Amino acid sequence: MEDHKLLTTDFATLHESLAGRSFTDTRRVGKNLFVLTDHPGIILHMHFGMTGDLAYYHGSVERPRHARIVFHFRNGFNLGFICPRKFERIGLIDSIDTYLQRKKIGPDGLAITLSELTAQIRRRKSLIKPVLMDQRTVAGLGNWIVDEVLFQACIHPERSTPTLSDEAIRQLHVAIRRVLETAIRHEATYRDFPMGFLIHVRNWDDSPYEDVEAHKFCPRCGTRIAKTEVGGRTTYFCPKEQI
Repeated sequence: MEDHKLLTTDFATLHESLAGRSFTDTRRVGKNLFVLTDHPGIILHMHFGMTGDLAYYHGSVERPRHARIVFHFRNGFNLGFICPRKFERIGLIDSIDTYLQRKKIGPDGLAITLSELTAQIRRRKSLIKPVLMDQRTVAGLGNWIVDEVLFQACIHPERSTPTLSDEAIRQLHVAIRRVLETAIRHEATYRDFPMGFLIHVRNWDDSPYEDVEAHKFCPRCGTRIAKTEVGGRTTYFCPKEQI
């Protein structure tokens, strides 16, 4: 244990509750990972923030960088909770559903149905980008992901939610799954994303484009990508395709 500030449960309770236990299953909702144990009332909750990760490694191997919390297993392996920016949190809960309800966390981006997404958007009267970034709407969509979703769905980030048609929301639903599945498949290595993704504009230093100027333009229509601020967050979009 390296930094007690990352704990939402005091260290003594955490240690006493988990010592000798087994991890039996997991459930993820957005950036929250719930680890079930062989005791039904003891559930480990991990929140990964923007940069959190896990590393499973043998005890004979050097401890990974930023592994500020480490779980040791009887088989000689360790599980490191990677916290580069210390925005991550870890602690115990006794009910996943109660925790999600108390924190007002919506369905995960890969699990939300079209009808659920439609209902969430229809009850809000705001700009679509802040609505999608609100974890009450759908869990797990960060800033760049929402920009990518809106780009793939050809919807302007400042579009008012009441103006969205059922077809536009359907396109959003498809785009959410496509973007998340792409990120998972390439383990968020942006340069490996398809060339038609907006992410190459945001991360142009790591862009696969041979021409360094190419990253500034829409990969579909060639229009210069616009940069603005929506809901207090830096936002990229194509002014021609996202009207």
